[in-house]
Amino acid sequence: MTATEGNGGNEGGGVGGGDRAAGVRHTWDDGLIARRAHRRAAGRAAGRPARAADQGAVEEVAPDIPGTAAGYFPEEETGRRSFGGPPYAVYQAGVRSFATGTLRPRLEALRQLVGLSRSRLEGRALAGAARVLDEADARGRHPYGHTVVAVAGATGSGKSTLFNALAGAPLSETGIRRPTTATPLACAWTDHADGLLDRLGIPAVDRRNPGYPYDPALRGLVLLDLPDHDSAAPGHRERVDRLLGLVDAVVWVVDPEKYADAVLHERYLRPLAGYAEVTFVVLNQVDRLPGEAADQVLDDLRRLLDEDGLALGEHGEPGAAVLALSALTGEGVGELRETLARLTAECGAAERRLSADVDGTMTRLRPQYVADSGPVGLTERARAEFEDRLAEAAGAGAAGKAAERAWLRDAEWACGTPWGRLRGRKGHASGGSRGGSRGSRAPGAGEWREIPGARAPSLAVEAVTARPAVEEAVRTLGDEATAGLPGPWAQAVREAAGWGGRGLAEAVDEAVAAETAHRRPVRPVWWSMVAAAQVTVLLVQVMGVLWLLGAMAGVFGGPEWWMPTLLVTGGAAVGPTLAWGSRAAARGPARRHGRSVEGRLREAAAECGRRRVLEPVETELARYGEVRAQYVVAAGGA
Repeated sequence: MTATEGNGGNEGGGVGGGDRAAGVRHTWDDGLIARRAHRRAAGRAAGRPARAADQGAVEEVAPDIPGTAAGYFPEEETGRRSFGGPPYAVYQAGVRSFATGTLRPRLEALRQLVGLSRSRLEGRALAGAARVLDEADARGRHPYGHTVVAVAGATGSGKSTLFNALAGAPLSETGIRRPTTATPLACAWTDHADGLLDRLGIPAVDRRNPGYPYDPALRGLVLLDLPDHDSAAPGHRERVDRLLGLVDAVVWVVDPEKYADAVLHERYLRPLAGYAEVTFVVLNQVDRLPGEAADQVLDDLRRLLDEDGLALGEHGEPGAAVLALSALTGEGVGELRETLARLTAECGAAERRLSADVDGTMTRLRPQYVADSGPVGLTERARAEFEDRLAEAAGAGAAGKAAERAWLRDAEWACGTPWGRLRGRKGHASGGSRGGSRGSRAPGAGEWREIPGARAPSLAVEAVTARPAVEEAVRTLGDEATAGLPGPWAQAVREAAGWGGRGLAEAVDEAVAAETAHRRPVRPVWWSMVAAAQVTVLLVQVMGVLWLLGAMAGVFGGPEWWMPTLLVTGGAAVGPTLAWGSRAAARGPARRHGRSVEGRLREAAAECGRRRVLEPVETELARYGEVRAQYVVAAGGA
């Protein structure tokens, strides 16, 4: 490692080695706060001796890892080697099965959510959720007590120097060549990280052991040194992006020159807004800032992170940690090491990372499952209005009134005088060809329907249900059922209603026909009694007429004319009176009969609508209710 990286040399933007040898001071490109502080301190620094890094040529300082005692790195431990010797005993502390606590039910709910939604949502909408589930399964196959932390940063930020400082050995190559880190390098404080590193795609030749003696506080930590995220070398950025999606936590290393780089904030830090608890932002190379400039740059960095939406964990609150340190001098490295030790000891970074993955997935899926427009589902009022519209389209109300009139006519015919019955028979015969008293039109229908209760022995039900009214009822029900539903589920409900509405008018006709085919009104007993009385009155009248004629012809002796006259006139008065009284008495039963007919036809039409339209619609709504419940659990609401 050279002093250039330790001091934050910049690819393409820094000063060359010749300039440094001449003592030319380095200028920052976009660290505004740092530049201003540097200028304010220029006068005060005029009398100080220049730093060795600014005056002399580049010199190797690799063995001098800050913050370590003499003899800390035995020669055999500082070499470049893969895992072989056992630096630790079998790691046991903190190991527990993956996805415990609140994450397991959320993952299970997300799995159920994806399964229930495959037939309703496009595969692209569920691809992110499927990736999270696959990642959770893959991470859960490895010890939960191991914590994978990536050290990421831009070219010249000093992340490899920080990686070596944390590892306690010069494991990662540093120097003036940019980019220095070409492949990810791993350092594990455990003997059982091979599975995790295989999953990350870290070959065995790039796996290292930490410096000896090993820090027991970091037991279980797997530290990665990533390539530069802004490297121009082919494949570096792709490797960084892939590994950032797999590690448990990230330490972002920034320097005073490029801490405000737009690419860093827009491409990496801003998308980490939901991963604050497993994100650490480290301002490196603070040894290059004079006076209070480090605090000013740190405050400006916090401001930028706040604008990125990255919650900062301050005063014991959960969130991202922001630290200032110098990997070259060792200032602040111990604090970062303690922070990583606490993170590893908690054994919760992987679960927090996956919880953040689930949170982000549920936020993106929210428009597919949640609509902020009030309650959803069918109300009782909507169901009742749908059934009423079907009954009206089927002419149930008109049929009930016609049945009431038919009952009255039948009562009048059965209880009327014999002479009136003869006249009524002629009327039936003359009007039967036009429908007469036997038929009535349903509203909107162009065919004749037999009215229940009519005296005709035949029944002919044609296509009488008003098709436009049925279609309008189905559309209205679909609009009521989809109110407040997200788009995919509203479409599913409309399709269910549309499929059920096809042929509904014909089905209602068949249901009404089946209801009325074998239902003839029961003839009341009192009709027969009145009819017998009318016949008796007629016989009395006939007897009185014969008696009167016999008396006039002298067949019967005696001058008594009043008796046959009384029989004739009494019969003429009693017959119509019985008919009028029977008609008045039949109004109540006729009204009840009409309502009964209307109710049966309404129920037949409503049952057909429930079976063909309401039940499929309610099935889709119940499916959405189940999906919504799973979404609430997966989103952490239960």
